[in-house]
Amino acid sequence: MANATQPTDADPRAFCEAVAHPGRRADALRLLDLFAQTTGFAARMWGPSLVGFGRYRYTYATGRTGDWLATGFSPRRANMVVYIMPGYADFGEILARLGPHRLGKSCLYLGRLAQIEEAVLAELIRAGLDELATHWPVEPS
Repeated sequence: MANATQPTDADPRAFCEAVAHPGRRADALRLLDLFAQTTGFAARMWGPSLVGFGRYRYTYATGRTGDWLATGFSPRRANMVVYIMPGYADFGEILARLGPHRLGKSCLYLGRLAQIEEAVLAELIRAGLDELATHWPVEPS
């Protein structure tokens, strides 16, 4: 069974420039650059609303396999959502320095980037990629 969300040929910059809310749009454009600088990967759209950087192929013990973005973000209506795989279990010290946020399993919910320490976010993105690479090979998407 494949993931419903797959990489597309849509332009990530055009997607970010089309975000309706001006503040969220500016934050999305800033994250586009921050992720590219931090990861060294080009942005790629995954489905209609996820901006991904890199990818990994996983195989679970059940035999299920799939491809997924290695890291990325989505400018949602209520929050900016940052995706760090496989999660935040070992990143408490970094998160303590980040600024206001909420956590999901592999999602970090941010308000305005102006309230976040961008250098710490870059550190978290890099740490997430490094951790992911200990489980699955990470490659450009």
